[in-house]
Amino acid sequence: MKHALVTGGAGFIGSHLIDKLLAEGWKVTNIDNFDNFYDRTIKEENIKGHFDYNNYTLIEIDIRDFDALKEKLTGDYDVIVHLAAKAGVRPSIEDPITYQEVNVKGTQNLLELAKNLGVKQFIFGSSSSVYGINPNVPWKEDDHVLMPISPYASTKVSGELMGHVYSHLYGIRFIAVRFFTVYGPRQRPDLAIHKFARKIIEGEPIPIYGDGSSRRDYTYIDDIIRGIRSAMDYDRTIYEVINLGNNHTISLLEMVKALEEALEIKAKLEFLSPQPGDVPQTWADVEKAKEILGFIPNISYKEGIRRFIEWFNNHMNHKKFLV
Repeated sequence: MKHALVTGGAGFIGSHLIDKLLAEGWKVTNIDNFDNFYDRTIKEENIKGHFDYNNYTLIEIDIRDFDALKEKLTGDYDVIVHLAAKAGVRPSIEDPITYQEVNVKGTQNLLELAKNLGVKQFIFGSSSSVYGINPNVPWKEDDHVLMPISPYASTKVSGELMGHVYSHLYGIRFIAVRFFTVYGPRQRPDLAIHKFARKIIEGEPIPIYGDGSSRRDYTYIDDIIRGIRSAMDYDRTIYEVINLGNNHTISLLEMVKALEEALEIKAKLEFLSPQPGDVPQTWADVEKAKEILGFIPNISYKEGIRRFIEWFNNHMNHKKFLV
């Protein structure tokens, strides 16, 4: 039985990955500190089904505490999938030091753990935000002029570079997967699709920062999980950075329209000034992911929104999750 150590496994992406790994028969150790960025009960709901498996272990721990990591994580792990991070572009502008401590020091702690335990496969959850304001779209991994414009984005660049060091010095295969605006069931309540759906239901105005023309490469969670899963098996080179996106952009106003149609409710819009740290567009070139991981995004935006709203209507107490 293969054994995966997943950090941040009670979160949106991590819990979906663990669903898949447990279904495949993996042994999974999940570490999460249940950060108060959003309600702990949401994460507890994400993982409640995992306890039905004897091969699942949850350890509540902060990745900044290296002594605790060494003490509690002593298993024979085949792969580390590092998804734990202090999340959010805009909040990072208010608290850049904490973001640096969690996302950079925490990542180095996990790499040190991999080195000490002899784990040779390390998957790092990176972000499209590393590209910053880059007019050369769609964004390709070989564009090395990264110009991050938020503390969060800079921590992801740091993680990728640190991974290269550990890969070069210690023979750890490091695969950084750059996520492009992931959405779907269990999406964090602060993210736009989830937040806007709640506001439409409640009859509250949706904040539109700018004129609504900003564009995002929305990628459905099932596609992201398939990409991560393929990266876990990748063994051809020692270091790679790979985009995981949908290769298709949607404007902010188009996104709202899709929610209106799915909910059958007209949204109220409130236009506001653009916010610092926001980029005008994200757009993934996924040819590299297709070539080396066999990754082809196959969930259209319209279908993804339909699935999200179905989950949203069936599982959420909308008022409870207002942020």
